[in-house]
Amino acid sequence: MTSLPGDTPKKLGLVIDLDTCVGCHACVTSCKEWNTGGYSAPLTDHDPYGADPSGAFLNRVHSFEMEIDGRGRTVHFPRSCLHCEEPDCVTVCPTGASYKRAEDGIVLVNPDTCIGCKLCSWACPYGAREYDHDDGVMKKCTLCVDRIYNETLPEEDREPACVKACPTGARAFGDLADPDSAVSRNVAERGGFDLLKEFGFKPVNKYLPPRDPATAGIVPTPAPEDRIGAPRDRLERLFAWIDNRLSD
Repeated sequence: MTSLPGDTPKKLGLVIDLDTCVGCHACVTSCKEWNTGGYSAPLTDHDPYGADPSGAFLNRVHSFEMEIDGRGRTVHFPRSCLHCEEPDCVTVCPTGASYKRAEDGIVLVNPDTCIGCKLCSWACPYGAREYDHDDGVMKKCTLCVDRIYNETLPEEDREPACVKACPTGARAFGDLADPDSAVSRNVAERGGFDLLKEFGFKPVNKYLPPRDPATAGIVPTPAPEDRIGAPRDRLERLFAWIDNRLSD
């Protein structure tokens, strides 16, 4: 089985803000595009526009309905490898193909030694491992390791493709071993949390919780009647109905 390095000097990872993620899937498509030609290439697709599409994705977004103090909202939850400090997906690997880098804490898979046994996917509680049926190997988020260290790219582009593509700034990348880094300060200020902390895998990636609109200074959108005044006749009621439908 594969052993883990000691405490790594860096803990590169993502911080995902569940309050500002809008579920647009820009992170999903940018991840797919970059990694189809990068370290994990190719990410295969089968019948992508048909009735039963399938393929390998390294990042997925799920949406859930929740209620906070009587206020309903949709929470979009991106999910990918969390680059845990103590990942069982690494220690169960019989060939050493799954490993954790000592220099920065990134968890990777060596496709040349992976035998596709899927033990790592069974060990991962986050569902972050993807089996590529065409290549017969396991694939996962690499934090765009072939991008973040690529000195031929402008410095502002040396971050994971998902972070670069996010239109709302809901994703951030940095060193979570450094308490003074922007990502670490954000986690401390917003009460960032580990996903499934009770399992003890110590994920490096953190999530920032949705905020309560009542305490976050978010003003609810007024009802159409409040914006245009209470409709007094049939014509105004018609315009109020149209305004309401267009506002949905």
